[in-house]
Amino acid sequence: MGGRLISIPEIRLATDGDWPDLWPIIEGVTRAGDSYAYPLDMSETVARALWTPPPPGGVLVAVEDGRVIGAAKIVPNRPGNGAHVANGSFMVAPQARGRGVARRLGEAALEFARDAGFRSMQFNAVVETNAIAVALWKSLGFEILCTIPEAFDHPAHSLVGLHVMYRRL
Repeated sequence: MGGRLISIPEIRLATDGDWPDLWPIIEGVTRAGDSYAYPLDMSETVARALWTPPPPGGVLVAVEDGRVIGAAKIVPNRPGNGAHVANGSFMVAPQARGRGVARRLGEAALEFARDAGFRSMQFNAVVETNAIAVALWKSLGFEILCTIPEAFDHPAHSLVGLHVMYRRL
C-alpha cells in the first residue's frame, strides 16, 4: 500500500478529453498481461472502441488533481434478453493503487448500474491470482459463482483460473 490516502477522489462520467490520461492506464494494465484477457499488443484504436461504450453503458473516471487515475466501464453483460445484467471492467493507474480508488470506483459503478436500470452485475473473468481484486469485489457483495480452471495464461503463474463473480443490485 503506497502513496497518500485519497479520502474522496472525484468520480464522474468520462469525457472525450479524458482519453489522453485513460489510454496510458489501459495500455499499462493490458501490456502487463496479469489481469485482462486483452491482446498484449492491443492498439489504442481498439482500446478506445472497447472503453467508449454507448448507453446504457458508460465509463466512470476517478480524478485527482485534474488527471484520471482510474476508470470503471459498465456495459450490458449480454445483448437482448441478457441486457439487464451489467458487466464491469476496472483499471487504476499504478501510482494510485492501494489508496482506495478501486473501491470508490466499484461503489460508484454499482450506483451507476442501479440507476441505469440494471438488476445485477457480473464479472466474467476475474483472474484468481488477483487476490486484491477478488477481496475487493467480495467486500462489495460479489460472490464467486464458479472458477473456470486454467482459463487464463498468467505471465508469472502460467495457467490459472478465471472467476465468474456476481451480485444483485
